[in-house]
Amino acid sequence: MKYDLTFNVISNERPAAGFALLRLQRADGEALPPMHPGQFVEVEVPRSKRTFLRRPISVNFVEPDGMTLWLLVREAGEGTAALCTLEPGSSLRMMLPLGNGFGVDASRRTLLVGGGVGVAPLLYLARLMSEAGNRPTVLLGARSAEMLLQADEFEKYADVLTCTDDGSAGHNGVVTTHPAMVSGEFDRICCCGPAPMMKAVAAVARQRGIDCEVSLENMMACGLGACLCCVENTVKGHVCVCTEGPVFNINQLNWQ
Repeated sequence: MKYDLTFNVISNERPAAGFALLRLQRADGEALPPMHPGQFVEVEVPRSKRTFLRRPISVNFVEPDGMTLWLLVREAGEGTAALCTLEPGSSLRMMLPLGNGFGVDASRRTLLVGGGVGVAPLLYLARLMSEAGNRPTVLLGARSAEMLLQADEFEKYADVLTCTDDGSAGHNGVVTTHPAMVSGEFDRICCCGPAPMMKAVAAVARQRGIDCEVSLENMMACGLGACLCCVENTVKGHVCVCTEGPVFNINQLNWQ
C-alpha cells in the first residue's frame, strides 16, 4: 500500500560536502508504514516555484522504534539542493513506500557494495540482516576519505571495508579491485551506486557465479510507472524501474 503523508524534519546533518542526512517523522505522530530496504520515496520539494516534480530518494534507514525515517540526499540539482537546506521543524509531503527492495537473506554470506550516495539503501538492509542473525560485510567506495558516507553507522550492523580512488582511506582503487571482491568468501552481493560501478560488480559476480542484486538509479519522475522515464531493457522486455525495481537480480538485466 502506498501513502501520501506529511512529515516533519527532526534534524538535518551534513555528513559530507554536497550531502544532507534528513531525519523525519510523520506530522500526525503515527508510526511509519512497513518499508523494505531498497524501496524509495517521492518527495515534494516545498516552497519551490520551479521544481514541479517530486524527487525520488532511497530509504536510507528506519529507526528500530518504527517512528523515524532517514533520507540521505545528494545535491544533484535545484530540487535536491532545496531539500538539503531544510531546517528542523520544516514539513514536506512524501509518497511512500515505492518499488521493490532487496531480499533479507539470513542464510548466505553477503557482501554489500555501495558507491557514493549508493550506500543509502544498504544501511537499512544491514540493520535487518544483522537483526536476522546474519551480520553482513559492507564495502564502501568513494573518491576520497572525506566522501565515504555513514561508515560509523554501518559499523553497528556490519563489518566495514572501504576503498578510495585516491588511496586516502582503505584500499587504493575501485571496489572491484578490493580483496573482498576476489576472495571468493561471499555467495551473495547486494550493490548500489553509479551504473558503471554496478555493471563492473555484476561482471565479477557473473564470472564467479555469485548471486547479485543491484539497485538501479534510472531517472524517475512519477514513481508510479506512468511517465515511462525510468524504463530499463530486461530479459522480459522494457519495464519501469520504479515499479518493477529499483532492485533487480542481475540475471534479469541485459547487461553485458
